[in-house]
Amino acid sequence: MNRLSLALVSFGFFLLSGCGGPGSGDSCDGGDYVCQDDAQALECRNGEWRALACRGPLGCRELSDSVRCDTSLNLENDACALAAEGRGGCAPDGKSLLLCEGGVLKKTDACSSCTVQGDQAVCNP
Repeated sequence: MNRLSLALVSFGFFLLSGCGGPGSGDSCDGGDYVCQDDAQALECRNGEWRALACRGPLGCRELSDSVRCDTSLNLENDACALAAEGRGGCAPDGKSLLLCEGGVLKKTDACSSCTVQGDQAVCNP
């Protein structure tokens, strides 16, 4: 079973179980994750491997039984993991809120500044 440890608001890292070496678009079973390279993870969704950006400074790293993907600098329209649906945070420029909806990060509000306070993103007008 997959494990996800996602900074609820700032995307941060997510921790996902998985192993192997598939490519984007290859068929798969279950809901595993793997690192395709240092800056991209793959998620098995609906029977096919799907690319997920890991734009943060720590990129994508495979640990003993999991994958750690730093999504802290991911952008609007980047793909997001099924486990991140309904979660979001501040855009890297601090000027908007992003929310994972339908497998894609979507801008929900523009801000003069966006900050994370505890487990909530605050969008200042």
